[in-house]
Amino acid sequence: MKNSISSVVIALVTLALIPSLAAETKPLKALLITGGCCHDYATQKDILKKGIEERANVIVDQMHSDDSNTTPDLPILGVPEYAKGYDVVIHDECAAGISDDKIVKGVLTPHDQGMPGVNLHCAMHSYRNGNFRKPVEKLATPTSQWFEYLGIQSSAHGKKTPIKITFTDKASPITNGLEDWTTGDEELYNNVKVFDTAHPLATGTQGKDTNVVVWTNDYKGTRVFSTTIGHTNATVADPKYLDLVTRGLLWACGKLDEKGVIAEGYGPISTKK
Repeated sequence: MKNSISSVVIALVTLALIPSLAAETKPLKALLITGGCCHDYATQKDILKKGIEERANVIVDQMHSDDSNTTPDLPILGVPEYAKGYDVVIHDECAAGISDDKIVKGVLTPHDQGMPGVNLHCAMHSYRNGNFRKPVEKLATPTSQWFEYLGIQSSAHGKKTPIKITFTDKASPITNGLEDWTTGDEELYNNVKVFDTAHPLATGTQGKDTNVVVWTNDYKGTRVFSTTIGHTNATVADPKYLDLVTRGLLWACGKLDEKGVIAEGYGPISTKK
């Protein structure tokens, strides 16, 4: 009888300690970069921070510019060490007019050094150089460098109408458990070139056009997750979108196992303020 009581007590103590294990795990530190043309980044940066932090043991620090030009004065420009101290960088900027080779190399420096990346929407149309509307043929050139990091080259988008999202790889750790959905009005980005290092996870269909809209990329051995979805505040605030982005971030940081289970201590922290 005493042994049974002892076993119950031990089990109860163990269960009580489980939440504290997550709380004591050092959170991932993510740097969210926002600013530039054509989007309500002042609102979306806060939606993303709140949504990600509610879903995972992640602290999201914001590096924002209110500059709404295609050449925004982002704090990271000309500062190759901008990601020091972070575990992952979330690129959500729209800097389509920034093409200076030295500046772009500086933005890529942390990723060249092994920093995981998450790229949202207009990040795909940033840092473009040369004839970016023509499929890249030669690698390691000013025209190819940002697209090589992303894994897909895009140059334009369609009208703002709903997009049907279809997960084409439901076995991926990122998409495991996620369901297809249709967005509100959104922009479907084209696929000029899909690199061999990219792995498509979902397509988007808008009218007669279908393109890859969610994918992962192996960038020189570094994990990169990207989605072209995320133009409107409504989409960014959609729980389905925030689930996807958060899981992509966790995957990029190596915190999802092959079945999509979040590593111990990196799931939602209920006590987080």
